[in-house]
Amino acid sequence: MYRQVLDPVADSLGWSSLVAALPLAVLFVLLGALRMRAWLASLIALAVALAVAIWTYGMPAGQAFLAGSEGAAFGFFPILWIVINALWVYNITVATGHFDVLRRTFAQVSDDQRLQAILIAFSFGALLEALAGFGTPVAVTSVMLIALGFQPLKAAVLALTANTAPVAFGAMATPILTLGKVTGQSSDTLGAMVGRQTPILAVFVPLILVLIVDGRRGVRETWPTALFCGAAFGAAQYVTANFISVPLADVVASLVSAAAVVLVVRLRRPHAPARPVIAGGAADEPAPEFAARA
Repeated sequence: MYRQVLDPVADSLGWSSLVAALPLAVLFVLLGALRMRAWLASLIALAVALAVAIWTYGMPAGQAFLAGSEGAAFGFFPILWIVINALWVYNITVATGHFDVLRRTFAQVSDDQRLQAILIAFSFGALLEALAGFGTPVAVTSVMLIALGFQPLKAAVLALTANTAPVAFGAMATPILTLGKVTGQSSDTLGAMVGRQTPILAVFVPLILVLIVDGRRGVRETWPTALFCGAAFGAAQYVTANFISVPLADVVASLVSAAAVVLVVRLRRPHAPARPVIAGGAADEPAPEFAARA
């Protein structure tokens, strides 16, 4: 049976780690610097990984190719399969016009772009992360934000930032379930431990989104809503992951946080005009109505 040697390069764990990172470095260079197609860059990185495993770590070629094929199969089922179905549903909603209905529904909750960023990028994005994951929430929510008047770059930043809190439980907790299989640990135990850490991060994410949209002024004017949303998300994520179901942690948390925003908006209107920033403006750049009022 093959037993991996951790320091095959000059008996050094550091040098061996650098060599082991070559496939990932090759993938980044091919995608980021050379702008190569993703499928071709992935195949080249796979070839480099096989070469490192066989010639550097002494792994038998048969086992190396079997490990690569198993990774490809797991990458398709369930990871790529979930993404394909998510994109299929998304394309259906766009073609039938239901995507515009969904976008207008979010806009009707509040016409304040700061709250729209929280509701769409954070709450709705977390729901998409829970059901699909793997980049789907960033792609969908950024399009929705752009349709509501956000600058494309800012919409992408908001979507990426908001996707930090729910990503550990993404795609029905696929990362945690996979970690449980690899380590032999109980996925419920691992999910409970994650559910005691990520809620702390979730409390602050809506505040960061408001800061990106409208700078410090936005935080001053909408921090109660943002903080209540983050706290509701974190509390629901903690309770679900520890006492109900690990795969449902983000589903419950996203719905609870969205309900929290709607509740606060209905009970307390933030002290700010409807459109606090210009689409595409800087975070601290005042909109024309702010300048006129000043």
